[in-house]
Amino acid sequence: MALDERFKGVGVALVTPFDEHHNIDYDGLQKLIEFVSEGGVNYLVVQGTTGETPTTSPDEKKALLEFTKQHNTKGLPIIYGCGGNNTRAVLQGLIDTDFSGVDAILSVCPFYNKPSQAGIIAHFTAIADTSPVPVIIYNVPGRTVVNMKPETILELAQHRNIIGVKDASSSLEQAMEIAWKAPKDFLLLSGDDNLVTPMISVGWHGVISVIANAFPREFTDLTWHALEGRFAEAAALQFSFLDFDRLLYAESNPVGIKKCLEIKNVCSSEVRLPLVKATDNLGEELKAAMIREGFLG
Repeated sequence: MALDERFKGVGVALVTPFDEHHNIDYDGLQKLIEFVSEGGVNYLVVQGTTGETPTTSPDEKKALLEFTKQHNTKGLPIIYGCGGNNTRAVLQGLIDTDFSGVDAILSVCPFYNKPSQAGIIAHFTAIADTSPVPVIIYNVPGRTVVNMKPETILELAQHRNIIGVKDASSSLEQAMEIAWKAPKDFLLLSGDDNLVTPMISVGWHGVISVIANAFPREFTDLTWHALEGRFAEAAALQFSFLDFDRLLYAESNPVGIKKCLEIKNVCSSEVRLPLVKATDNLGEELKAAMIREGFLG
């Protein structure tokens, strides 16, 4: 089986815009889809963590997916977030979802339960056996508490319906081991925006990005410079985002990136509780950094 080239480069983990009453702002979402698509991203990720999935209802998730499919004017590939820590509920969600127009799912490592590596393998095997579209597994131990070890990821890579991994472990050692031992057709996607260049340098294929919501052109340029071997150009852009990336997470994700989108007049910075909007101080720091790095005219 060949590597699925549709998911090389930059996928953007779309935020979910809200209005002042914390209802979904579909006008803002349409503007965001158009903004990132014109910015050159390679595919869209609907209802990943950055989309505030813990606070969107099952009906809202389906509505967000349908809206994105309907307003995907550039016909970009779509990945839909389908994960959780209740395996039976995830499987039922897969059965109940209309996957027409969906190219793959992104499924997060179970959180809170703290499963063993064997439990993780059984969980994702059940999902991959049920999913009508290919599965990309997602390792983000900073949120789930559990790290999918390289040997676990490599075992799951043998499943015919698991086509890749998004890894946000922040471990270059882990990234190197996976790249070294993974099948050649297994997609390797960074979940850490600030490690894209070094991860690509050892064989990774791209990123599912938070930053690309507000800076799609710059982050797509960065990623493709690296993929095409222009590492000096990639590094220069990577360094310009380094301090900025830390600011984005100072008050949790997607608080920071939504503030950047508000500054750029794409959508509101509203978030749903238990998250709260960016403080004035963070907003000022983000705007200053955007100006300093040339991300805001």
